[in-house]
Amino acid sequence: MKHSTSIPELTSLINEFCDERDWKQFHSPKDMAISINIEAAELLEHFQWKSESECTDHIRENREAVADEIADVGIYLFEMADLLGLNLGDEMTRKIGVNASKYPVKSSKGSHRKSTERQSEKDL
Repeated sequence: MKHSTSIPELTSLINEFCDERDWKQFHSPKDMAISINIEAAELLEHFQWKSESECTDHIRENREAVADEIADVGIYLFEMADLLGLNLGDEMTRKIGVNASKYPVKSSKGSHRKSTERQSEKDL
């Protein structure tokens, strides 16, 4: 069985990698946010102009390249959270709680509508 790396372990690995290269001087919150979006755009390129079935085939045939882009987004996200003094695991857990309140199972199950759209439907 493969070992899962914890958020603190990943953050430490990323910090060590950047420290060895003296890259943190370039990693402001603004630049981290930009980098997250650039890498997310590179991930999107794998799916652009493809049907669902073409996407499925592309992922199967290019799994490592797609995984690399997902990893790049994650690395920058971990770096930004650390830079801002946020515990990413705690913030994700907190946000899942917020989302659970905003999207209760009873009114959200099977629906892709935003909470504001569901509320306006109730008002009709």
